[in-house]
Order: sequence, then C-alpha cells, then structure tokens
Amino acid sequence: MWCVRLWLVALAVAIAATPSHAQDRINVVASFSILSDFARNVGGDRVNVTSLVGPNGDVHVYTPPPQDAKKIAEARLVIINGLGLEGWLPRLLQSSGSKAPIITATKGIAPLKLGSDADPHAWQSVADAKIYVANIRDALVQADPADAGYFREHAEHYLAELNALDREVRSAVAQIPPERRKVISTHDAFGYFAKEYGVEFIAPLGVSTETEPSARDIAGIIGQIKAEKIPAVFLENISDDRLIRRIAAETGAKVGGTLYSDSLTDEKGPAPTYIDMVRHNIKALTSALDHQ
Repeated sequence: MWCVRLWLVALAVAIAATPSHAQDRINVVASFSILSDFARNVGGDRVNVTSLVGPNGDVHVYTPPPQDAKKIAEARLVIINGLGLEGWLPRLLQSSGSKAPIITATKGIAPLKLGSDADPHAWQSVADAKIYVANIRDALVQADPADAGYFREHAEHYLAELNALDREVRSAVAQIPPERRKVISTHDAFGYFAKEYGVEFIAPLGVSTETEPSARDIAGIIGQIKAEKIPAVFLENISDDRLIRRIAAETGAKVGGTLYSDSLTDEKGPAPTYIDMVRHNIKALTSALDHQ
C-alpha cells in the first residue's frame, strides 16, 4: 500500500510541476515555411505553429486542400506575407469561417515594384526580416497577453541573431569584387537582397513562378550574360532547373548551385531555418563569384 501512496504522491508532484502553458499553447497558422520559422522563434513553447505550404513548397502556385480550412478554423492567429504572394488565401479564409486575427507580416515594409506588381519577397533582406519578426511578436502579444513577456524576450534574442546574420552577409558580399556581383536566378525573388546588399540578380521569370518567359526574354538574358560576362547562374529549390541549365549551357556561365528563395527545406536539407537559408545562399554566392 505504501508503494501505491508513494507513487500517487510522485504523480501529484509531477503534475504540479508541469507548466500550465503546456496545455495552453495557442494555435498559429502561417501561410508558408519561412513565416512558420519566424513564429516558432518568437513563440517558443507557447505556440503550436502550422505551415500551410510546407518545406520545399511553392507558395506562388499552391492549391489548398480541404483540410487547410480546418487548420485555419482552429487557429488563434493567422500569419500571412501579403504583397500579393498568397493569391489563393482569401477564398480559403472565407471557407474556413475563421474569426482569428490575420497579421500581415510585411506591414511597415516599403514594397519594391516590378512593373505593376509588388515584389513580395521582402524576407530576402535580413533588415526587413526583422520587421516581420517584430510584427509577429506584437501579434502574439495581442493574441496571448499573459505570455507577453515571454514573446518579447524570445523576439529580442532572435532579433539579436538576425543582427549578427545581417553583419555576416555584408561582410561576405564585401569580399566579392564589385564587377562580379551579378548573377542569374530563376525568378525575381532576390530584389530585396539586391537592394540591401548590392548584388544584381537577373531572372527569366517575373516575381511569380507561374509566369513563362518568352523566347525573346531568354535570348536577351543569354546576350546579357555574354556581354557583361556574368559569372554564374543559380537554380532554385522551388523551380524546374531545365531553363537555367539551358542558359548555362548556351553561355558557358557556371552553375553556382541552388539558392533557397521562397521555401525552407525539411530538417535533413541545407536550409531548415531562415538563418540556415541565408547562410546557405551567401555561401553559394560567394563561392561562385569571389574568384576568377
């Protein structure tokens, strides 16, 4: 009998020691993997984060399955990028019947323009990524005021990591000769990176992977590579690589590897977090550009 009593006492102590927030995590839905990573870094163990578009997924052409409406219906907070990235989202939100607040993570960022379209890829600038994180922090504080201090502390720690990452990128780019800071990528996903860090990206596709380049566009890029001696072309993890490989073959430009633009990888890939993604990309760029 005493063994049973001892076990019951131990069980009671264990239950009492279990943090109450373990049962009270708030459900957060993010539209794609990069936003999910930001939310996890700010929310820590006080949030359950679900990404609608998963690792290596293309948010531009995503088709939501029926279960996505259920995920949104059960969310306390929905995080989106905005700037026209999630064209499929309004109908999904309507079908979910959700009353959860929707936070646009790019709020406060001055969008770049490509023709008549806003460039949605603002996370490619680490300086702008910090605005994403601040917006997510404020949304989590509003959604769960009891854990406000926790969210602010985690955000402060993560923002310090992003500050260090920003310095790392600037230092790496500074090692590349200015005349070699030109590359070809698949679609226009790196405009904010280019503006922030001074590397020029030329892309046969527009801001969306849904577009198809014309023969004239491709011929123009091939001519530009030859005329300007652009040293490298890059694949993207979300895009068919045949077009870029064709351009490389016709110009003699080096295939510099794969850049991660709109999606993280799974845990086994080289870019499972935003910080990993930026470090992977800058390493690929410097390796391809920083030598003759």
